[in-house]
Amino acid sequence: MSVFDQMMLRYEIKSDDDRRNAIHEVMQEIALAGLYRGGFFEKAAFYGGTCLRIFHSMPRFSEDLDFSLMAKVDSFSLKDYFPAIVAEFKALGRDVVIIKKEKNISGKVESAFLKDDTEIYDLAFKTERTIKVKIEVDTDPPLEFMTEQKLLLQPFSFMTRCFVLPDMFAGKVHALLFRNWKSRVKGRDWYDFEWYIRNQVPLDFNHLQVRARQFNGIDMSKEDFMDLLKTRLNTTKIEMVKQDITPFIRDKKQLDIWSNDYFIQLTGMMKYL
Repeated sequence: MSVFDQMMLRYEIKSDDDRRNAIHEVMQEIALAGLYRGGFFEKAAFYGGTCLRIFHSMPRFSEDLDFSLMAKVDSFSLKDYFPAIVAEFKALGRDVVIIKKEKNISGKVESAFLKDDTEIYDLAFKTERTIKVKIEVDTDPPLEFMTEQKLLLQPFSFMTRCFVLPDMFAGKVHALLFRNWKSRVKGRDWYDFEWYIRNQVPLDFNHLQVRARQFNGIDMSKEDFMDLLKTRLNTTKIEMVKQDITPFIRDKKQLDIWSNDYFIQLTGMMKYL
């Protein structure tokens, strides 16, 4: 049995979604290990839903690996770390390919986030390319954030540099406010928003302001922010939100209480740094 297969044994798999989510997470951990061996975390930090899942036990699965450089580096290329990622998978008995992902700027899927200097690639098995892990690195990041070292034990013990929770919360709120999905809603943003508040994580409002200023060209006060947030939470179709998050969680009943009013009430429980 390969190390990859041994890592898969940690998961209780009862459905196709369970299997797909487990494969994604094992791939993510191996990719992080490869990046660590390649020295990636000397320059970059991990954040986003997958970071919450792996290092903070958030009970939802996530597909993407999101990173930010610690500072703008004109000569940075994610490709420099591909050999280390490929070698890590090879050592564990799996062959992978890494393919550049074209940014759909014309469709404005994520126009608030897809900058020219954002590198995006898909990581997939050579024999099973339907399961992909998107790797995204912001090479000209909004700064004024803090990081910490987090320990991962699989496939071996290593440290990953991660955003601290208040700054990850700022990134999530920014996505919730400004992500432009048109007819599609990313319910995972809503799920994470609830998770931060449930776990009493304070919002780093300063980092949120830096993000809004760089990505969207706006300055906002806390009053402006709350108006924008409540408008987004109150006008989005909640059934579309639930539909998006359902494949990534096992306990579907936790969504029964979800409504626009439920999320509006959550805003009153937010804490700030």
